[in-house]
Amino acid sequence: MDVKKYVQAARLRTLPLSISGIVVGSFLAASKNVFDWTIFVLALLTTIGFQVLSNFANDYGDGIKGTDDNRTGEKRLVASGLITPKQMKKAMFLTSLITLVIAVWLIFISFGKDDFLYSLVFFLLGIASIAAAIKYTVGASAYGYSGFGDVFVFVFFGLLSVVGSYFLFAKQIDFTVFLPAISIGLLSTAVLNLNNMRDQENDKNVGKNTLVVKIGVEFAKYYHYYLIITSFLFSTLYVVIQHQKSVQFLYLLAYIPLINHVFFVFKNKDASQFDGELKKVALSTFLFSILFGLGQVL
Repeated sequence: MDVKKYVQAARLRTLPLSISGIVVGSFLAASKNVFDWTIFVLALLTTIGFQVLSNFANDYGDGIKGTDDNRTGEKRLVASGLITPKQMKKAMFLTSLITLVIAVWLIFISFGKDDFLYSLVFFLLGIASIAAAIKYTVGASAYGYSGFGDVFVFVFFGLLSVVGSYFLFAKQIDFTVFLPAISIGLLSTAVLNLNNMRDQENDKNVGKNTLVVKIGVEFAKYYHYYLIITSFLFSTLYVVIQHQKSVQFLYLLAYIPLINHVFFVFKNKDASQFDGELKKVALSTFLFSILFGLGQVL
C-alpha cells in the first residue's frame, strides 16, 4: 500500500479549518476554568478523523460519478486512477472505525458512567457526523449534489463543533457560545462557497447542483460577502456582550486578509483564480479561532 497516496487523498491542508471550531470551543471552556487537556486532544483527533473521512468520501463519490474528470485544483486520487474505488471504500471504513473508537473514548472521558443521556446524545451525534461526511457526495441522494452542502458545513463545522466541544468541557450550554459558533460556521461556509464558485462550470456540466450552480456566480459573490461580514458581526456581538477588555478584539487582525480577499472576489471575473484564495480564507478562519480564543483567556 502506498501511504503517500492516501495522505494526498486526506488533503491535510483542510485540517486547520476543520479544527477551528474545536479551538474556539476549547478556549471558551478555558475562559470558564473548565478546560481539560485530554478532552481537547481527543476532540481534535475525532474532528480530524471526521474531516479525513469526508475527504476520502468526496474523492470516492465524485470520482465514481465522473465529477472530478475535468476539475480545477488539487488532483483527486480515484478520478486519476491512483486509488481504486474498492481501495478507497476500505480506507473510508477503516477511518470511520478508528474515528468512532476515539469518539467513544472522548465521550467516556468527558461524561464517565454517570451521564448516560449525554453519552448517548454525543454517540448519536458521532454516528450522524460519519453519515453526513459520507453522504455529502456518495449515493444517489448525496446532498452535496442538491445544494445542501452549505447547511452541512454551517451546522457541523460551526454550531456542533464549537458548542459541542464547549459542552464536553462544561457539561452545560452557555447560549452566548452560539455567537462565535455562528461566526466559525459562516467562515467555513465561505470556504465551501468559494470552492463551489471555482468549480461552477464543471459542476453544472456534470449535474452537481451546488448552491452556486443554482443561484449563479454573481449572486454567489454577494452571498460570499454576506457570509464574511456577518461572521464579523456575530463575533463582535459576543465580545460586546462580554464587555471586559480590549484584548478580546485581537480577532480583528484575522479580518485583514479577509477584507483583501473580499476585494479580490469583487474585482475578479475569472472563477478559476479563486483556487489560490481557498487557502487564504481557510487559514484566516484558523487564525481567527486562535486570536479570538486568546482574547478570551489573556
